[in-house]
Amino acid sequence: MPLRTRLLTTFLDHGPRDVTKLTPEEIPAARAWVAPARAPFTWVTGAVPPQVRIHEVSFPCRDGSPRQIRAYHPPTPGPHPVVVFFHGGGWVMGNTRMYDPLCADLAASIPALVLSVDYRLAPEWRAPQAVLDCIDATRWVAGHAGDLGGDPTRLAVCGDSAGGNLAALVCHTAHDDGGPGIAHQALIYPGTDLSKSFPSIREHANAPVLTEQMMDVFLAHYLGPDPAIADLRDPRLSPYWREDLRGLPPALVQTAELDPLRDEGQAYAARLAEAGVQVRATNYLGTVHGFASFPGATVIGRQARLELVTELRSHLAPAASPSVD
Repeated sequence: MPLRTRLLTTFLDHGPRDVTKLTPEEIPAARAWVAPARAPFTWVTGAVPPQVRIHEVSFPCRDGSPRQIRAYHPPTPGPHPVVVFFHGGGWVMGNTRMYDPLCADLAASIPALVLSVDYRLAPEWRAPQAVLDCIDATRWVAGHAGDLGGDPTRLAVCGDSAGGNLAALVCHTAHDDGGPGIAHQALIYPGTDLSKSFPSIREHANAPVLTEQMMDVFLAHYLGPDPAIADLRDPRLSPYWREDLRGLPPALVQTAELDPLRDEGQAYAARLAEAGVQVRATNYLGTVHGFASFPGATVIGRQARLELVTELRSHLAPAASPSVD
């Protein structure tokens, strides 16, 4: 592991937001933390491009509850393709504002209208609430993106870690329900198998940033004691265990060599490919879970970000007009 990565992960692993030590009452305050938008923090996270406009919009969930979407507008004229983004944090931690550097960079670089969903988190809200909120948000975006300067016919989903899990599950539901149409799914070190059945879980049980103990705590908060959702291989929770993956959108799957989730991400990519889905899968060597959020503390940050931008841009490009002889 490069020294810069080791230094950051040592700081993160000994910080005050260790979910294994937080009570349920302490979690909401801990998850609200956001890195300051100034140096030296931006040396690690990347800076928010000043030309990107950021604001909040509201959408209604199926239960009538309003939720927020953080919108990132590129500086170029629209209508732009749309990327619906789901943040990571084990369905427990994380917030939309802490992803400003990543989402704003995607907005400026693709360019695209990026819409980051403030879905409900555990332990206040158990599974499958996060999935339902993300499905509702994607459907709302498909119907209202035009009002925000987006082109709903060029729609992608993207997420990291737990957000990658949610992005994959949104694609499953969209396929089964006949829409909305999703042109691409970008899954960044996604959690695809909640049953933890792959070897990298044990190989990297004590890895930086994400340990097996942390995963167990996240799952306990997310799933709770309800026996109705006790099956960790239920495909409504674990995308890997869906029987039929045919017809899903083209995918990018990025994984990290030193990540407990490495194998399940790669295995899901392999299953997508076997089902005839167009897939690009990249395992980044010498890096850890979470690299998309701290590109400046890795040696692969720029390469991984370029791959992500290039794949989304390619799949969200306008359809070529038919030639006229």
